[in-house]
Amino acid sequence: MARLSTADRAAAEELFTACYPRLAGWVRRLVDDDDTAHEIASEAFTRLLARWHTLDSPQGYLYMIAANLVRDHWRRAGRQRRAISVMSAAARPDRGYQPVQDVEVRALIQALPASMRSAFLLHYYAGFPVREVAVLLGRTEGTVKSDLSQARARLRAALGKPVPDPREPIDSVSSPACKEDA
Repeated sequence: MARLSTADRAAAEELFTACYPRLAGWVRRLVDDDDTAHEIASEAFTRLLARWHTLDSPQGYLYMIAANLVRDHWRRAGRQRRAISVMSAAARPDRGYQPVQDVEVRALIQALPASMRSAFLLHYYAGFPVREVAVLLGRTEGTVKSDLSQARARLRAALGKPVPDPREPIDSVSSPACKEDA
């Protein structure tokens, strides 16, 4: 930050103070590891500072950097899983908890077109309202809503079942067994 002017330094510090906890929390939900989340969030801020003078929307750029770093993390983790599976192919698999579905959902999200993936991650994982996602991505609200709808439809089709809205309260989701018990 030595190259930043006093005003830019103050603005960068203010952005860091305001955004770092939310960014790290968002990344944490995506990578499921505190240390990795903080590493990615810190790297995103470092890359942001390198381009500080050329940006119109530092916060939007920050989240795009973080999304790309998360995608890189998922790719790296996938390569590691494949290497481990090759190494342990002869071993009998443990039938305990297997986070295959988590990996499949991450792969499906990663396979979405960039416009849909960015909107989906910012809205559903980072918790930004549609209006803020539109501002961050430089798109209209209608376009963001369309991207979100198409992303949900693709995920629903790929999973072969309805994808609940993660913002929906758990109480409103009930199984038939719960209704019978009531």
